[in-house]
This record gives sequence, C-alpha cells and structure tokens, in this order.
Amino acid sequence: MTEMKNMNDVEAIEKLEETFTIIKNEMGKVIVGQENIIEQLLISLFAKGHCLLIGVPGLAKTLMIKTLADVLDLKFSRIQFTPDLMPSDITGTEIIEDDLSTGKKSFKFIRGPIFANIILADEINRTPPKTQSALLEAMQEYSVTAGGITHELSLPFFVLATQNPIEHEGTYPLPEAQLDRFMFNLWLDYPSEEEEKKIVEWTTGLETNRVNKIINSEEILQFQELVRKVPVAQNVIDYAVKLVTATRPNSDNKLEYIKNWIRWGAGPRASQYLILAAKVRAALKGKITPDLSDIKETSHSVLRHRLVITYHAEAENVTASDIIDRLIGDIE
Repeated sequence: MTEMKNMNDVEAIEKLEETFTIIKNEMGKVIVGQENIIEQLLISLFAKGHCLLIGVPGLAKTLMIKTLADVLDLKFSRIQFTPDLMPSDITGTEIIEDDLSTGKKSFKFIRGPIFANIILADEINRTPPKTQSALLEAMQEYSVTAGGITHELSLPFFVLATQNPIEHEGTYPLPEAQLDRFMFNLWLDYPSEEEEKKIVEWTTGLETNRVNKIINSEEILQFQELVRKVPVAQNVIDYAVKLVTATRPNSDNKLEYIKNWIRWGAGPRASQYLILAAKVRAALKGKITPDLSDIKETSHSVLRHRLVITYHAEAENVTASDIIDRLIGDIE
C-alpha cells in the first residue's frame, strides 16, 4: 500500500476501515460466525499485541488463524506444544558444519518455527515453563538469542496461543507474569444452531472456498504506525486508567467488592493496552479518535486474564468477567 505515504491521516484511516471490511468479508468465505473474535484478532495485530485464545476443541481456532495468515499474505507457523518440547524446538538450534574447502568446523544456526510472521502456539499450557518462556521472550523482544548471537524476527510478528479450558491433567498453567504479555484473552463460544448448519454444509461437500490475499507485511507495518498516531482525548485516557486502577484491592479503593473478590489487580500494561485497543478499534470503525465505548468494548479482552480473584469470589461463583461488568457500570 505504497500510496498510503501520499495520504493524510484521515484518508489513511478511511483506507484502514475499507481494508478491515474486505478482510472480514474474505475470512467469511471460510469461517462461519466469530465476527467479534476476528475483529479483536485484527485489533491486536494492528496494535502490535499478541492473543491468548481459550476454547474447547473443534471451534476452528487453527483454521481461523491459518485463514487470517492467508488473507494477510503472511508466513504462518504452527507449533504443537507438548510436555517434551524443548526451547530449541521453537527458537532453533546450532549445528556443527564442516567446511569441505578448508576442513574446518563451524557453528551454523538453524532457524526454528518461530521465524514466521504469525505463530500458532497450540495448547501452550501443555509444555513446561522453560519452553513457554522461550516463546514469551521472543514475543517481548522480537528476537532470539543463540550462542551469544541475536537473531531478529521478521515483522510483523504476531503470536496466537491457544488453551483448552476443559483439560487440566498434564498441563502447566501460564503464570500471571507471562499472561500479562498477551494483549487480549479471547474466549471462543459454540456457534449458533444456524451457524453450525452452515459449517456442516461447507465442510462435508467437495467444494472448498479459497481466500484472496488482501494486504501484505509492508502494508500491515504502515497501518501499525498509523494507529500509533491516532489522537486520544484526555477523558478517554482518564477513564482507562481509572478502570484499571479500580481493579486493585488497595487501601485507597472505595469499592468494597473489589477488596472481597480480587487478590491482585491489573498492572499499568493493561492501561496501555486499553488505549491501544481503543485507538485501533476506532480506526477500524473509521473514527479519527476513540471514545469511551471503544474502551468498554475491549475491556474484557484486556482485563480478564490480569485479574486474580479470591477464593471468596470463587465460592460465590463470581468470575473476572462479572467483576469487569460491574466495574464498567460503577466507573464514570
């Protein structure tokens, strides 16, 4: 999208809105429903974030991510996380190579599957923390270090990790500090009856729908730069910070239910991601600046994996999403 360089910011936002609509329609050729999940995946991508997807097997998580990579014309890599997976299986490894002309030996780095643009970390909680950390380090630094040499990852770099919420045996839950690396926590629900009928029709016949490539890596990087320039009103920033700080059960918190239901609240990264998500969501909707509705619509995805609830909340069947709903109603 080289012509974007000649556009002003308002024209570029209009182009982003148009591109977003085309991407959604293109993915709709393969993915039935899940429009909200697709929108939030794209919000995270354009905000330079990463996503953790929670959903039972069979909800087309892998197909959705592979289709997204195809539409965006990005290199896709799937890593199946297992208990015996080693960090080098993700990042790559050094091998000894013989130079036939000199007879000398030297080390050569063989790149692992993490050297792609879109990474599907399938069932990330099935591998030990040491291996989880190898992926999470790359997410933060956009690089891999082996043998004292740093290897840069290709940009854009977008990690989508999945977890199965109904299996717990043989799993290693992500610690809160590592969960905080993910911008969004997305919950995939079952399709409606009508959607499931369409899924069955599409997947049990001979014909398979193909998608067209809409944008490439260079254009995505331009859009990522564009959304950083989206202005935000002070009252929107104030609201985002107030919402996040209200999740912290400290002595200054006047909300009694927060002290009863939350052990640890969200950190400053949540405030940053709320504003970034609001910026991108506004741009995708064709707005030149976000408002409070953009904060509210993305608050569950940003906050729910950052709240550590108490046993008291669990005993009352109160979830993190319930608390966020109540906070949105109470915070002005």
